[in-house]
Amino acid sequence: MKAITISAAALAAVTLAACGSVEVSNEVDPAMQEVMDRVAIEDMVTEYYAHLGGGDASAFDEYFTEDAIFDVNGIVANGRAEIEEIYAGIGEDATSASNGGGQFHMILSNPVIEVDGDAATASFIWTGIRNADISAPPVFVEQGREYDKLVKVDGQWKFQHRVVIAESGLPENQYEDWTPRLDFSFDDME
Repeated sequence: MKAITISAAALAAVTLAACGSVEVSNEVDPAMQEVMDRVAIEDMVTEYYAHLGGGDASAFDEYFTEDAIFDVNGIVANGRAEIEEIYAGIGEDATSASNGGGQFHMILSNPVIEVDGDAATASFIWTGIRNADISAPPVFVEQGREYDKLVKVDGQWKFQHRVVIAESGLPENQYEDWTPRLDFSFDDME
């Protein structure tokens, strides 16, 4: 028993001595940084969607760059002020009696996120669900796709260009101008 204790103490001393010779770097491995950025982008988009239905249009400012472009079903807003106007309209729709009442939630799925340094692209499928009453089943009220160009600003990911395409549940005031957009790519815009 005494030999085991002495051996353990010797091993601990050698291990501690070796720790003193290990170099520690403040640099993050590029592959690890890419994974961390991918997770940060997915978290940011999820948090962004959590604000929908809340009625506070200014809650979305922090998610966009100053010069961001936001295309919602062909309605294009340039810059934060115009983007806030779009969200003010969404807030009015969300609080109207015609929306079915109850709780509204968004489910994000099929994320495809590609990070290239301080720039990234992302795409998701989104599904809106309304829970009108505790005694009723949830109702799918809308679904569509989104395509995002993002940039890292002061360590935070923000939307630089965002395209949202509804495939169902489009607000009535957008029916007249709606045209199907079956495929989308930022490469087609360049």
